[in-house]
Amino acid sequence: MDTDALLSVSPTDMAKALLARRQMLKEQLPTVIRTLEAEEQSLAPKVERVVNSHRVSNTKVSELKSIRNESQIKAGKSLKQVKLSHEKLLSSGGMINLDPTWVKEKLLEELEEIEEKIQTSALDHKAEKKLIDRRKKLVEKNENWLKERRDSNPEMAIYIEARKKMSEYYREADKTHQNMLAMVKKAQPLHEKQLLLKNELLEIRRQLDRAKELMAQSERTIS
Repeated sequence: MDTDALLSVSPTDMAKALLARRQMLKEQLPTVIRTLEAEEQSLAPKVERVVNSHRVSNTKVSELKSIRNESQIKAGKSLKQVKLSHEKLLSSGGMINLDPTWVKEKLLEELEEIEEKIQTSALDHKAEKKLIDRRKKLVEKNENWLKERRDSNPEMAIYIEARKKMSEYYREADKTHQNMLAMVKKAQPLHEKQLLLKNELLEIRRQLDRAKELMAQSERTIS
């Protein structure tokens, strides 16, 4: 209605129109409220279940990450021990039988470089996987080298044992990392579902609160 038409409506007619609308809302809103309450009661347990499932997945990811980090720390300490033993053997002449390829490839330095990047760089999953795959190949070379040298040079027993532990720790870290990534991938749909259901429940509760407020307003207006 334009201004003139609105002003031509008598106060009584205006009051009757407002009263009719509020009476209609008072009649319809109880059904709307019951429907929304039923939807809320149906959805709330689903939200709780998916939230709990996502929390459990996150806890497992956190545990695996802790195990991985601990293994990598142990491997890093073993790496330092290997380097120290390596230097001692070199100075005493005990490393004379090392393969030229071992010296050339500088396996220890490469492992140390990879470890430094993993610990200090902000890497995405692809970059981190590339480094871990590279580290895995170096550790396999290390294992093969150990098998060949274990019996041929008794003086290197301590050195070889340190390298063995280093390889075991890195292998454990790699395995745990893969399990962690698998768990992260499994948890992602739960995260998305959780957000979807939470938003849906929030919207239902918002509508329910609005319907109850309109009901109270209608009762006051009618009175």
